Amino acid sequence: MTSIIENLLDALDSSRERLLVALDNLPDEALLAPNTVGSWSVADLLVQQTAWESELVTGLMRISQGKKPARLLAALENAEEYGRLRYEENKGRDLDRIFDDLPQVRMQVEEWLEEFSEKQLSQKGHFAWLKKRSLAELIAQLTYEHELRYLPQVEALAAKWQPPADDMTLSLTPRQNGQKEDEG
Repeated sequence: MTSIIENLLDALDSSRERLLVALDNLPDEALLAPNTVGSWSVADLLVQQTAWESELVTGLMRISQGKKPARLLAALENAEEYGRLRYEENKGRDLDRIFDDLPQVRMQVEEWLEEFSEKQLSQKGHFAWLKKRSLAELIAQLTYEHELRYLPQVEALAAKWQPPADDMTLSLTPRQNGQKEDEG
C-alpha cells in the first residue's frame, strides 16, 4: 500500500510534468498573450499557481510549529480577492523570474510534506480549523488540482499555437555563381 505522501508526490510530479511539456511548446509571446486561458495569460496563471503554493508553504510551516495558518485560511475564505491582489502585485512580472519561482516553490511544498505524519496528512478533522478536511486534501486543492483545472486549456493552446508568419524566410535553394542574394 502506498503512503499518502507518495500519492501526493506522484500527483504533484504528474501534473507539473504535463504542464512543463505544454509550456515547452509555447514561445514567450504566447505565454504573455492576454485572454489565452479565459481572461488570463498563461504567465498570469503561472504566477497565481506560484502565489498559492507559496502561501501553502508558509501555512505548512506555521502548522508544523503548532500554529494556525491564519493567512492561508483568510486567502481560502476569499480566494477571488486573494487572486486579484496577487495579480495586481505581479502584473508584468518577468518570465525568467516566473520560471525560476515555479519549480522552487513546488520543491518547497514537496519538502514540507515530509514534515508531517501520515495521520496528520490524512485524518479529517486532525486540524480543527480545516473544518473536517484533511491536510492532504488542502495540499491537493492548492497544488495539482488547481494546476489540472487550467492545464487542458494550456495544452490546447500549445497544440494549436502557430507563431505569426514573418518575412524573414530563408531560401534553401543554392545561389548560382554571380547571383545576388535578393534575386532568390
